[in-house]
Amino acid sequence: MGVKHCTVPFAGTKEQHEKLLAVIAELKDQKGALMPIMQKAQEIYGYLPIEVQSIISNELNVPLEKIYGIATFYSQFALNPKGKYQISVCLGTACYVKGSGDILLKLKELLNISDGECTPDGKFSLDCCRCVGACGLAPVMMINGDVYGKITPDDVEEILAKYE
Repeated sequence: MGVKHCTVPFAGTKEQHEKLLAVIAELKDQKGALMPIMQKAQEIYGYLPIEVQSIISNELNVPLEKIYGIATFYSQFALNPKGKYQISVCLGTACYVKGSGDILLKLKELLNISDGECTPDGKFSLDCCRCVGACGLAPVMMINGDVYGKITPDDVEEILAKYE
């Protein structure tokens, strides 16, 4: 798996930057502060772009590679922003066997993004997940918690149109 490039330009505000610096100042002298600082940074920005990782790196004097390693290891961290409509395709066994891989391919084609990315307009983001517990409805796709089951690639465009 290669590095996923952000399709949305970073647009942090001065207020977000000041909040992050305040969090770092408050926590930096505590043992094990890096994870809580990264978690707070994600709360502030909604994700952890390289620009935010660099601020944390500089302020804590921690190598950027270490921060990036943590951000990519733990699934709680997102390197790309999430869209207004968060699409999740189940790739669990039941869904995959019934064609969720083809649904994922259709979404990638229609949205022109890959797994873990967000459309440039910030409208849709795409993520894969493992079992959502709706195996009887396989294959399953969710958009902001709305579950679409027993779908085919031909259904995808019509489903997306509901969110336009």
